[in-house]
Amino acid sequence: MGMMSEALTQILIPLAAFIGIGFALLQWFLVSKVRVSCGSKLESEHNDKLIEEDEQEEGIDSDDVVTKCADIQKAISEGATSFLFTEYKYLGIFMAVFGAIIFLFLGSVKSFSTESEPCTFNKENICKPALANAFFTTIAFFLGGLTSALSGFLGMKIATYANARTTLEARKSIGKAFIIAFRSGAVMGFLLAANGLLVLYISINLFKLYYGDDWEGLYESITGYGLGGSSMALFGRVGGGIYTKAADVGADLVGKVERNIPEDDPRNPAVIADNVGDNVGDIAGMGSDLFGSYAESSCAALFVASISSFGSSHDYSAMSYPLIISSMGIVVCLITTLFATDMFEIKNVTEIEPSLKRQLLISTVLMTVGIAFVSFFALPSEFTIFNFGSEKVVKNWHLFFCVSIGLWAGLVIGYTTEYYTSSAYSPVQEVADSCKTGAATNVIFGLALGYKSVIIPIFAIAASIYVSFSLAAMYGIAVAALGMLSTIATGLAIDAYGPISDNAGGIAEMAGMSHSIRERTDALDAAGNTTAAIGKGFAIGSAALVSLALFGAYVSRAGIKTVDVLSPKVFIGLLVGAMLPYWFSAMTMKSVGSAALKMVEEVRRQFNSIPGLMEGTAKPDYATCVKISTDASLKEMIPPGALVMLTPLIAGTFFGVETLAGVLAGSLVSGVQVAISASNTGGAWDNAKKYIEAGATEHARSLGPKGSDAHKAAVIGDTVGDPLKDTSGPSLNILIKLMAVESLVFAPFFATHGGLLFKLL
Repeated sequence: MGMMSEALTQILIPLAAFIGIGFALLQWFLVSKVRVSCGSKLESEHNDKLIEEDEQEEGIDSDDVVTKCADIQKAISEGATSFLFTEYKYLGIFMAVFGAIIFLFLGSVKSFSTESEPCTFNKENICKPALANAFFTTIAFFLGGLTSALSGFLGMKIATYANARTTLEARKSIGKAFIIAFRSGAVMGFLLAANGLLVLYISINLFKLYYGDDWEGLYESITGYGLGGSSMALFGRVGGGIYTKAADVGADLVGKVERNIPEDDPRNPAVIADNVGDNVGDIAGMGSDLFGSYAESSCAALFVASISSFGSSHDYSAMSYPLIISSMGIVVCLITTLFATDMFEIKNVTEIEPSLKRQLLISTVLMTVGIAFVSFFALPSEFTIFNFGSEKVVKNWHLFFCVSIGLWAGLVIGYTTEYYTSSAYSPVQEVADSCKTGAATNVIFGLALGYKSVIIPIFAIAASIYVSFSLAAMYGIAVAALGMLSTIATGLAIDAYGPISDNAGGIAEMAGMSHSIRERTDALDAAGNTTAAIGKGFAIGSAALVSLALFGAYVSRAGIKTVDVLSPKVFIGLLVGAMLPYWFSAMTMKSVGSAALKMVEEVRRQFNSIPGLMEGTAKPDYATCVKISTDASLKEMIPPGALVMLTPLIAGTFFGVETLAGVLAGSLVSGVQVAISASNTGGAWDNAKKYIEAGATEHARSLGPKGSDAHKAAVIGDTVGDPLKDTSGPSLNILIKLMAVESLVFAPFFATHGGLLFKLL
């Protein structure tokens, strides 16, 4: 046994979760101190004194700006809330239907009998009936979906609450604006990490009331939690991604390229839809997505542990190792966050990106120490891990290395992503330079950059897989994925910071604030683009590890001893699986394209038919554009979603467990490459455009002010990259994970009834 008693474990896990929630609420309280409503005259005079003297708005009354900011914020918040409610209404129906499918499929494994039966892995023990597993898996599925939706919704609420506050703080100084945006990101990060941990912990303890000593059945049914989390995330990511990019592309093409007005100009009818999109796509989508990764890696680790010596010897502390790591992660991220908000103050623009990067480094170093503690105290010094039918002897320091290598691989992926997408380094500057000769060279250079950016992350993932698998078999890979996600609160904080700053810039432009403030929000936003790319890198890297861990759990559960690539059943699966990311990307890209077309037509129609719109005397009709985005995304998210949800069911039922194993391996191998290259290409194009617009260096100034030919070429690249970096790329990591977790949940059914076609032949 390890040194931690069961009682201590039972106290520490929820304690960490509550600390996380408390810290999030504290940060939220600090953000809420910035006022967005106009108070008495006294208060506003007091506010003016806070604004540095030379920063007084030229010719604009301060109260007027605050009122405008409040109005715009309200419009964005209402748009985002109504979209998410509509989306969740449809998803509620989907959850009900799919929950019924889970129950029927898993219940039919032993044809709905309520008899207890021998366990799958330890035949001498008696386990609860398959019907119970079907019921509890369905419950876990609903809980996962609910938590995922909640994570996305809360994130969106915080972001729309903080965007105008960031704009107003930017009038005082860049450091103050940065802190507001960063704190709001932290609220989301900590709420998500703590909620995910807490709901999982409570579910395990409630399910235990029924399962008692049958840990195998208990942790098998908990896998439904991961499936619920990820299926919500898939629709959130795809729906939100289509929404945001239809608006963005439409607004850019007509506004910037045809009409030559700035990006977030209030005269542009699509501008509110664009800002709403940042919240539903990047914030709500990203929140659900990372929550899904977190839930699945925990489920994979718990499932493999339950059929190892931890499960058979009922060592609760060792069994809860994944949860204890996440608890440690919350505490570590809390300390890390204080470094950004309270220890260093940002004085000028160049310090923003290093400060965000420092967050990653600090959390990784501190977490490594944390993992050493947890591995030493929670685990026995030696134990065995289930390894495809045999038992592998593992020592506690082996697991320390597994978790740590996942953690450091995440850092390597983050830093590589930053190198390829930040305008501070040569790759993006080369892309910007290629704009001199037009859009075509820009696109060529951008694609090349994306493909090249795959190399180092793949080696990092490969190294962590090899090391963790050699040390602790499939459990090693599951905890490596958890290691990468253990600092999720910090990762999400710097990720959510991006869209919040983006929105803040949009609000500054729409409220007609002075040029100097717009420059500050632009600087925050450019750093935000890079951190968003880093966040996507993390999501993709962790998805690769999670999906491999789930793949291992699926293979164990389906009773496959080896997956033989040379057998035709497996090989056809590999080919089809490798094709799926392309099919999926085709669907999402085309959806964005067709929705953007509708948007472009509507924006043009308004510019041509509303008199006085260009002069700024008439208001555009924002609502129609919001409606176009909403309708398009809700309609278009169904086919890609169906592709991902149905593939494992069809492959497993008709072609059997081996072919499905091939499909999973194929989609993992090709999906990671497509996802990383798509995300980084889009991020690089966006920042190349920002680099030219900011004109911070001699080189950037030579490429033009806004409106030069090079700048126009850069805008085209950025527009092409939008669906790549915000729709296809980030949704692919969910495709990889979701198919694997779904196969694991349905594995008992496929093992019993699967492979109909081969049985007939």
